[in-house]
Amino acid sequence: MSNFDLGTNKNEEEEQAMSKPQGLGRGLNALFSDEENTSLSADVEKKIVEEATAEGSSRKPFKMGVEVLCPSTAQPRRIFNDQSLDELALSIREHGILQPLLVRKVPDGSEFYEIIAGERRWQAAQRAQLHEVPVIVLEIDDLEAYKIALIENLQREDLDPIEEAKGYQCLLEEFKQSKEQLAKSIGKSRSHISNMTRLLVLPMDVQAYIGGGELSMGHARALITAEDPSALAKQVVLKGLTVRQTEKLAADRKGVKQEKRPRAASPAVQKDADTIALENDISNSLGMRVEIDTKDGKSGKLAVEFKSLDQLDDLLHRLAHYPGSKLSG
Repeated sequence: MSNFDLGTNKNEEEEQAMSKPQGLGRGLNALFSDEENTSLSADVEKKIVEEATAEGSSRKPFKMGVEVLCPSTAQPRRIFNDQSLDELALSIREHGILQPLLVRKVPDGSEFYEIIAGERRWQAAQRAQLHEVPVIVLEIDDLEAYKIALIENLQREDLDPIEEAKGYQCLLEEFKQSKEQLAKSIGKSRSHISNMTRLLVLPMDVQAYIGGGELSMGHARALITAEDPSALAKQVVLKGLTVRQTEKLAADRKGVKQEKRPRAASPAVQKDADTIALENDISNSLGMRVEIDTKDGKSGKLAVEFKSLDQLDDLLHRLAHYPGSKLSG
């Protein structure tokens, strides 16, 4: 096992706080905030290379044949741009590979080595017709290998939102990491991880729009609680709608559907546009369906529908960390 520390350092320069509206708006902003309070540590791969090349280190880089290297099945990045690879290949022909690849022995006992970080360089090296590449061999387990690969891609901004979400999902489900453990090790806030993994509840066609950059994260949040996200996403892409237009369209559609529902025997006050808009705002922020039941517009009930214990846990976590909350003890 490697003694390499995957922990994170607190960002010394906090992001400038945005001005917040007074009253309810301020409370909602604080509760639903997704600002990053932590930052990724110094470049993981660079740190490992520096340790390996330091005087007296027993783990020195050496050349290894490209034919004995293989991509990691846990690589979160799935798409490599051909033009970018060609450009990197040209650079490698002229300057060589300046930073060694991080690899580990394939656990099945074969002669192959799995690439933990540097698959793009490996692919470009083959295009440049290199027979060997510099590597550093690490002795780490599956969990550490996946974390390093994920962090490296996040630092280089190589992952689209869906790839990032699937990376978190893999660590949460396959490696049984808690959101607290994951947030600490990769340097992201717990709410960021929760918001990203919620993208995976969207239909595959909507995920494709997000992965391809045709829909932003703002669009995605509005679509998560929409009645028909696939149809709405298609309309958003075709018309080039903004996030605000998408939120309004989702709210309008939800309002129409609510009006079509059978009315109870007892008379009920029809929701006004402001109440529906507020429902939509809270639903988009939480990623859960929210209904406000009020008879006089001044008092009433707020119902939050959760689909899993994980969603409920996330809501309780937010409430516990809300300023002045008594849930935190």
